[in-house]
Amino acid sequence: MLKQGLYQKLQQKLTPQQIQLMKLIQLPTIEFEQRIKQEIEENPALEEGKEEPEDDLLTQQNEDYEDDAQVIEAPDINVDEYLSDDEIPDYRLRSNNYSADDDEKKIPYAQGESFTQYLKSQLSSFPLDEQRRKIAEFLIGSINDNGYLRRDIIEIVDDLAFTHNVMTDEDEVEKVLRLIQELDPAGVGAHDLRETLLIQLRRKKPTQARELAIKILEKGFDYFINKKYKKLMAKFEITEEQLKEAINEITKLNPKPGNAFNSTGNYVEHVIPDFIINVVDDELEISLNAKNAPVLRVSPAYTEMLKGYKENKDKSQKEAVMFIKQKLDSAKWFIDAVNQRRETLLRTIQAIAEYQKEYFLTGDERKIKPMILKDIAEKIGMDISTVSRVANSKYVQTPYGVKLLKEFFSESMKDAQGEDVSTIKIKNILQSVVDQEDKRKPLTDEQLAKALKEQGFPIARRTIAKYREQLGIPVARLRKEI
Repeated sequence: MLKQGLYQKLQQKLTPQQIQLMKLIQLPTIEFEQRIKQEIEENPALEEGKEEPEDDLLTQQNEDYEDDAQVIEAPDINVDEYLSDDEIPDYRLRSNNYSADDDEKKIPYAQGESFTQYLKSQLSSFPLDEQRRKIAEFLIGSINDNGYLRRDIIEIVDDLAFTHNVMTDEDEVEKVLRLIQELDPAGVGAHDLRETLLIQLRRKKPTQARELAIKILEKGFDYFINKKYKKLMAKFEITEEQLKEAINEITKLNPKPGNAFNSTGNYVEHVIPDFIINVVDDELEISLNAKNAPVLRVSPAYTEMLKGYKENKDKSQKEAVMFIKQKLDSAKWFIDAVNQRRETLLRTIQAIAEYQKEYFLTGDERKIKPMILKDIAEKIGMDISTVSRVANSKYVQTPYGVKLLKEFFSESMKDAQGEDVSTIKIKNILQSVVDQEDKRKPLTDEQLAKALKEQGFPIARRTIAKYREQLGIPVARLRKEI
């Protein structure tokens, strides 16, 4: 049965300005710079510049606006709110502002040849007819950045027929693929790891060790990848020294031949730190990257437009003035959001630096304290989600290298003395134990747990397994060497 009734409830809703601020906070420096450029392009009322407006002109304009403040008869347009505002954002007048010397300079990238273009350029050395050239170009276009062709031949045949009107069969495509596999870098065009290693080995000068390596990959690949060396020696009736030489030949090969391509067309993304921490006289000196404090202002031209509206008192221009009002609102909100973002970033990094001061002064990772988002949120009086957005994808430049900010956040565990210890410290000790183990008899997770317990860190085996996976350390069987 349907009923009507009145209900009262409390809801929290975010304003557009708050949503805009949250989105800006989580952007790293490079993306933040791009966002500012995008906003300037979309909003003509927002400007970026380093020159201060003329003080006399600004004062005269403000006086003129105040004298005419009662002339307008448009209750739905609050023009005076914009005309009396100072064009200089308050953050530009602070003593800790940044100068032009702080700007990061970038070296422009040269346009180069892509991996696909590099492969296609080598096709000219093969006498291919028009159809086979189309097949070859399609196959090259299907090769991924690692140099592998992950698609089935039958799928490629179908795609050639439907998208390029090239009627062919699997045999012809296989023949063209064999030609592509002769291109540089060696191993390109293979379907899997085993095939690319075999292609590379067969292009090398034959030796006894390489011939054995080819046999191992062809007939004992499963034993090889699982490091079952005793079974390999029994299967091929070889000595340990012969097996070691063959494995050395395999380990010299490139499992991702596409990565061997080096050109100016390959763009390398450089990490630009969002924060800078220096040690001066045993004290921390904290600053933001200059790009996090851009010089923005509301366009004086738009102010002149509103002034002209006041003087003409023409209500036919109402739509134009409403457009100007909207753009002014957007520009002022964006400048406020940029300013708040800067203040939030600075407060957060100052709290983190103070919390982890021992580390930043010494560079010893063993002195990193257990720290979670809640600790910093309580320290700066902000929500945990805000701290999370600040820590996300941000980098800090320290005297010990550029670090990802979220690396300083870690949970705590109790050591044998009952003191809180950062999981970062435990992971470093675990990595050290693995590095020093006998690779002929690697330690199991149970043995690793025992080794850490002897150093005063009683940790369960399943926790060791979790930390080992986070550090990218394989299981004992795969760490075995001969």
